[in-house]
Amino acid sequence: MNDINHWLTLIISLPTSNATARMRIWRALKSLGCGVLRDGVYLLPDSAAAVLSLEQQAAAVIAAGGAAQIVKLVSMHPAQDINFRKLFNRTDDYATLKQEIDALIGILPAQNMLANKRTLKRLARDFAVISAIDFFPDAARDQIALLLDKATAGLSAIVNPDEPHPTKGIIKKLKREEFHKRSWATRKGLWVDRMASAWLIRRFIDPAAKFKWLDKPQDCPKSALGFDFDGASFTHVGARVTFEVLLASFNLEPDPALQRLAAVVHFLDVGGIPVAEAHGLELILKGMRERCADDDILLHEASIIFDDLYLTYNNEESNDEQ
Repeated sequence: MNDINHWLTLIISLPTSNATARMRIWRALKSLGCGVLRDGVYLLPDSAAAVLSLEQQAAAVIAAGGAAQIVKLVSMHPAQDINFRKLFNRTDDYATLKQEIDALIGILPAQNMLANKRTLKRLARDFAVISAIDFFPDAARDQIALLLDKATAGLSAIVNPDEPHPTKGIIKKLKREEFHKRSWATRKGLWVDRMASAWLIRRFIDPAAKFKWLDKPQDCPKSALGFDFDGASFTHVGARVTFEVLLASFNLEPDPALQRLAAVVHFLDVGGIPVAEAHGLELILKGMRERCADDDILLHEASIIFDDLYLTYNNEESNDEQ
């Protein structure tokens, strides 16, 4: 997004007889998060994406027999900027969402788990929709993200009682060269955090790592480095999932591609801020897990996907810097 005092205005007029087109375009502009200056005058913060979106709506207006103009505005005074920003305040939307999430948390232990899963997914989608048009996010957005994390963790604790409980404390900085040719252990029946963590270990920390898949955490050999279970060497710390803890422990956080992958893993493991590609990755990994009964084979196949995703993120980051 460009400077906050640069704005785009869409000025439209539509034939009063074409009620269907008026409603369709109004809904589209609302979904874009446009502020309304007055009837037929819509505002967005200036950005390349906003230009494209408003051009599409202008074309739809003209196709419906109306007139449309897109004008770039520059605020003449800070007070005007403040008034424009108020048009994009999403506090009421977040407040409504908070009530629903609080209600879900209140019934988690007693209600049907399948129904709770559906409700939680819907709330995460609603949050994603609001976040996408929250051009000036504040503490309200962060509050709802944390609340979604809490609801997801609560549901996960009921559905998956073996999942690790977050610990408190400082994550120690470790040297990768001191963790080569080690034995690593985690719970069998791999899912996203354990898959991604095992990939990360072998790809960036210990290329010669050997993995042991445990029936239960108590089976972890003393010689092995456990991960993603209670009492493991590497597990959830605070709001960070195991993958994020490994990134922090081995100084891998400066890698922007790994950070983007961490956001996907975090969302799929404990919820929170949705990531666009997370649903697609989830479907792929679910199918892979159905097909691969052996965890060694599953990790091999999943590692190909994580390699490809990491490569894509890396290329995108490199292109953005050019």
